Amino acid sequence: MRLHVDRLSKSGEGVSQHDGRAVFIAGALPGEEVEAELHEEGKVLRGELRSVIAPSVDRREPVCALATTCGGCDWMHLQDTAQLREKQQVVVSALAHLGGIAPGDYALLPPIASRAHVGYRRRAVLHPTAGRLGFHARRSHQRVVVERCPALTGPLASLPAQLADRLAPLLKELDEARLLECEGRVAVSLHFKAQLKPRFRDVAEVCVREGLVDGVVLHPAEGKGGFTTVGRPVLEEDGVLHRPDGFAQANAEVNRALVSQAIELLEPGPESRVLELYSGNGNFTFRLARHAKSVLAVESFPLSVSLAQDAARRAGVQNVRFVQGDSEKIAKGLVGERERFDLLLVDPPRAGAPGVGAWAGGLLVSRVVYVACDPTSLARDAKELAACGFRPLALQVVDLFPQTHHVEAVMAFSR
Repeated sequence: MRLHVDRLSKSGEGVSQHDGRAVFIAGALPGEEVEAELHEEGKVLRGELRSVIAPSVDRREPVCALATTCGGCDWMHLQDTAQLREKQQVVVSALAHLGGIAPGDYALLPPIASRAHVGYRRRAVLHPTAGRLGFHARRSHQRVVVERCPALTGPLASLPAQLADRLAPLLKELDEARLLECEGRVAVSLHFKAQLKPRFRDVAEVCVREGLVDGVVLHPAEGKGGFTTVGRPVLEEDGVLHRPDGFAQANAEVNRALVSQAIELLEPGPESRVLELYSGNGNFTFRLARHAKSVLAVESFPLSVSLAQDAARRAGVQNVRFVQGDSEKIAKGLVGERERFDLLLVDPPRAGAPGVGAWAGGLLVSRVVYVACDPTSLARDAKELAACGFRPLALQVVDLFPQTHHVEAVMAFSR
C-alpha cells in the first residue's frame, strides 16, 4: 500500500491510516509518502516499510550499517533536533490525552539534550549468536551479530568482538553478557544457562589479567548456586557504586543533569524529610542527602540496596536510611502508620507507580517529583496526583537515549 505518515507513536513508529485503522510502520517519519506491506499482528495493523517515495526533510543516513536490523537504535535515521522535538511532543501529548493535563497547566522547561549523539551508552546486554555476540534484532527475538557498536562509549565500543574472542569456548553455555563502563573502568557480568564450572572462572581471570576488563561477575542459572566475582567488578561514579548485574542509567553525562534537575524541582531544605521510592543504588539519594535533613530510601532489589549502603559507609553519610522492600507496600505501610514527610521523589520502572497520589496525600507531602521512563505511565500517575490535590508545576523532557525513541521526563507537583 502507498501511505501517508501522519505522526510518530510513543513506541517510535510512523503512524498512518488505512480503512479507518491506524497502521504502525517502523522506520517511517511524519510527512513521508511510503510504500508498506500490511499485516495483522494481533489486533494491531502493521506496515513493513518497502520504500520511501517522498522522504521527510528530517530523514538522514544512519551512521551504523546495522541500523535497520539491530533493535538498539530505532531512530538513527532521524535528525537529532527532530528526535528531541518528537520526544517532547510524545510526552506532552500523553499528558494531555491520557492524563487530562493540558500544556498550559504547567511550565514546559527546555529539554535536556545529550551532547554526545553516539558513543554515549555505558551499559549494554549482549547475547550469543552464530558463535559471536550481538543484540536482539528489531521487533524480534532473533539476534544480530555486533562486532563494534558506535552507540557504546569508547571503552565499550569494540568490546563485543573482543569479548566474543575470549569467551569462544563458553558461548554455547552462555545466556547473556552485561557490560558496564564507569569513568574508563569496565566490568562485565556473565550469565550462564546452568551451574558454574571451574573453566568459566579461568576464562574470566584471563579477561582481567589481560586488561580486557577490570572485573567479572559470574552467575549460574537460577537455582543452580550462587554467583562469584573475579577482579574488581564494582565501579564507582560520582560517589555511587555500580555493578554490571545491577542497574545504571545508560548515559552518564545526561544522568548528572537529570539528577540535578530533579533535586532542583523538589526544593529540599535543611529541615526537609524526604521519602525516595524506587531508589536503586542511590542515583538521587546521595545528592538529596546533601540538601535535606533526612532521606528514607526504599528499593526492592537487594544488590542495589547493598551497593547504596556500601557507598554511604564509604562517604560517611549519616542522614539516609535504606529500606529493602516493595515501594508500593512500604508506602502504604507508612501511610497506615501515619508517618509524615515533606517531600516525595519517585523514580519507578516502566510500569509506573499506581497509587502515588494516595501515598503523597496520606503522607502529607507538600511536593512530589516524578521521574518517568514511560510517557503513558507518567500520564496515568499524573492524572491520579492531580485528582488527589497535587497541581502540576513543571515538566522537563530529558534525552538519555539519543538515536532511540526512548524518553525520560521529570515532572514536579505541588499540594
